[in-house]
Amino acid sequence: MKILVTVKEVAEVADDFEIEGLSIPEKFLEYDLNEWDDYAVEAAVRIAEDRDEDVEVVAVTVGPERSEETIRMALAKGVDRAVRVWDDALAEAGLIDPTATARVLAAVAEAEDPDLVLSGVQAADDGFGATGVALAEHLDFGWAAVVNDLELGDGEASVRRELEGGVEELTTVALPAVLTIQTGINDPRYASLRGIRQAQRKELAVHTLADLGLDPAVLDGDLTLTGMAKPESESDATLFEGSPEETAAELETVLRDAGVGAE
Repeated sequence: MKILVTVKEVAEVADDFEIEGLSIPEKFLEYDLNEWDDYAVEAAVRIAEDRDEDVEVVAVTVGPERSEETIRMALAKGVDRAVRVWDDALAEAGLIDPTATARVLAAVAEAEDPDLVLSGVQAADDGFGATGVALAEHLDFGWAAVVNDLELGDGEASVRRELEGGVEELTTVALPAVLTIQTGINDPRYASLRGIRQAQRKELAVHTLADLGLDPAVLDGDLTLTGMAKPESESDATLFEGSPEETAAELETVLRDAGVGAE
């Protein structure tokens, strides 16, 4: 059995940052594995550990050389090998919409021929929440989104899906399938020192679009980034400084002026 896990390196912005044109300078950014993808990695590794048959877990990412540090963390957590896709066309594309990303991931999936594809529900940076489902469409696989419980049976996956309003759906999906994994489905492990050392020896193949038989036109989409701005604060916070007695008195004054406690 083979499980393909899609992972993404996402940027976390510093509390105090600046915007230059349509981007945030690198000095304000720190990169890490996307939170939702971390749960997908853990789900795949647990399947491999729990099943009697041989299970190979392969991670795939679309990202620059910098992202290899992130994908090696997935290798350190138990993924067997990884694939990274990048070239000049991807570097120059700017904002890539979920459909274009799904086309690239689908090319990798077609080459790998997995029985199951796991993807995080969404990415912490753009929050589209559409790549996994678009990938299923390109592969003509069955799919289930926002999965918070998963059990594999004979040729099918029994899943519990989180719907709006606190409603949950129990359903089965025939394999091969794409499942988008929700946070909370498990407790992602930390990479051990041994795992980190082993990750350096595991295979990490790098492919270009041409290697996958794709033309740069595959990145064309209707999504365009036209502006970027800091969100406006709806209210200002007041910080009280001093001893407990002094701050309590100041808070009392603020609450009294706001009418709190008044009859």
